[in-house]
Amino acid sequence: MTRLLDELDLPKGLKHLMLSQLQQVAGEIREEIIDTVSKTGGHLASSLGVVELALAIHTVLESPNDKVIWDVGHQAYAHKILTGRLKEFASLRQYGGISGFPRTDESPHDVFDTGHASTSISVALGIAETRDLRDEDFTVLAVIGDGSLTGGMAFEALNHAGQLGTDLIVVLNDNEMSISRNVGGLASYLSRIRTEPHLLKARRELERIVKNIPFIGKDVSESMRKLKGSLKYLVIPSMLFEDLGFTYLGPLDGHNIPLLIRTIQHAKAKGGPVLIHVVTKKGKGYPQAEADPRAFHGVGKFHVPSGKLLASGGSKSLSEIFGEAVVRAASKDPRIIAITAAMPDGTGLNTFMKAYPERFFDVGIAEQHAVTMAGGLASQGFIPVVAIYSTFLQRAYDQIVHDVALQGLHVVFAVDRAGLVGEDGPTHHGNLDIAFLRSIPGMTVMAPMDEDELVSMLDFALGMKGPCAFRYPRSSAMDEKKIKACPPIEYGRGTLLLDGQDVAIIALGSMVYPSLDAAAILRNKGISAAVVNARFAKPVDEPLILKVSSKCKKALVVEEASVIGGLGNAVSDILSRKTQGKVDFAHLGIPDDFVTHGPREILLAECGLSAIGIAEAALRLCKPGGAVSMARGVGQTVASNIEGATETCEAEIP
Repeated sequence: MTRLLDELDLPKGLKHLMLSQLQQVAGEIREEIIDTVSKTGGHLASSLGVVELALAIHTVLESPNDKVIWDVGHQAYAHKILTGRLKEFASLRQYGGISGFPRTDESPHDVFDTGHASTSISVALGIAETRDLRDEDFTVLAVIGDGSLTGGMAFEALNHAGQLGTDLIVVLNDNEMSISRNVGGLASYLSRIRTEPHLLKARRELERIVKNIPFIGKDVSESMRKLKGSLKYLVIPSMLFEDLGFTYLGPLDGHNIPLLIRTIQHAKAKGGPVLIHVVTKKGKGYPQAEADPRAFHGVGKFHVPSGKLLASGGSKSLSEIFGEAVVRAASKDPRIIAITAAMPDGTGLNTFMKAYPERFFDVGIAEQHAVTMAGGLASQGFIPVVAIYSTFLQRAYDQIVHDVALQGLHVVFAVDRAGLVGEDGPTHHGNLDIAFLRSIPGMTVMAPMDEDELVSMLDFALGMKGPCAFRYPRSSAMDEKKIKACPPIEYGRGTLLLDGQDVAIIALGSMVYPSLDAAAILRNKGISAAVVNARFAKPVDEPLILKVSSKCKKALVVEEASVIGGLGNAVSDILSRKTQGKVDFAHLGIPDDFVTHGPREILLAECGLSAIGIAEAALRLCKPGGAVSMARGVGQTVASNIEGATETCEAEIP
């Protein structure tokens, strides 16, 4: 049976549909999203919750002339389908397919690249001001969730937009959740508005009655509006948005298509900054996602009828292992505090939250506050452990510098999702943390090779003084241990795992085991490779590096981090200063570019960060004239065809 969705010229065709047809399209979009995400994985619950909202927006507006900005963007699947990407939607988040987030290089309907929270209102205001400066005529609309609204940047933008009085529509999508349930005073405030919508109606009715009083009504109404004790403060719980200069419309049923259409049309006609507050159901239309929106926020492949995740291996994630280790440490030391920014489940701190709720703080999407609060705790003798994804820790760089490191405070940073995260793509890859953390005076930076070393590094970091970070990838524990014993952590010291004569492979964290595999490949080729587990990106084990590199006369640094500012830079500096050019050097890392989305294993291989890629780089280094300068290091250019690249490596290294 042909779907109406397949026959429409989208998004233009929406404007000619009857309500029953729009509702049919909504159902077809939901089926398409559920079917696709069950095969590709992705952000299911959030996208299902905004189907009617996306339909209403594209029915009223004229995209791409009118500009629609989706905050974070992981809820924009319906938007993608409605803007000409229905046929490509099956490739969602797949290597070579469409992104799971809005991308300007993917469609003119995606007017801004998004992936981090709380940015949409600032973007929308900038675009709206550009429109006015050029004397152009189009509508700018930002969609922001109640979770993203907890980020301070959103309020900075609301404050500025209200001050300017710019024509701008902000749609607040209120589903009571971000990834985990929202926390804080703002969540309570929105809850009061949701549960007392009759108060808004009462206020408007009373204002109408007052205005209709003969002779004095309008004057009385205007006086009441100016008074801090006016009617809105008596009837509505703290009308925050109106105080910021916005016309507030809502709360509305976010699944009522005609109501949404009328309200967006009214907001366009009203002019000035307008905030439309819609209440939606996360996971709408898929019972399993409605019942457990947290589990279906970012989900892997699953069986549609049952909602059960398809098997992806039984090993615990490194995040879970970290969470369990923090709980064990906290049971022995009451000074240990755990902090996260809206990610208790993702970081593994949900176990800590249950075990020690009084020592756990979820600050919402507020990484800057999380770090500075940790500084305050540390200044009073507590030991805060701040667990934040690498890509989001970027948002708190100044706080790490000014509020922690400058004062030498003992804050432990657990940097989750370090390196290439996979299908979420460039907005979520965590390849910059070593570079920006190494640049901070007094900061210690470590990376474990496996789960055992992760636990050891946590314990070591808790016993240190001053700021310390350890980074680990989005990965599972290893089913088979290749190194049975984990030597004790010594400050600034790496370990020699394998001795060799021809080339020294200096590996950090997640690249240690691939480097050992590469050494085995090289051994079959007649090349003897030493493998060093660097452990520390700062301070670097200079004596060990000089000893092994000077012996082999060739050194290859391998790290799942940016080639700019990483361990490779530190090792190159040491070798240039201490060996007078007697050691040939090469460097493998994540390129000085924004790597695309796709399975993590494919992306790593593209960057040369697989066993074959490492072995190939070492083989080239061992050939005459094989030294590779860091400016054009091996792996800096992402290969266009991973299968071809693999075949080349296999041909060179049997």
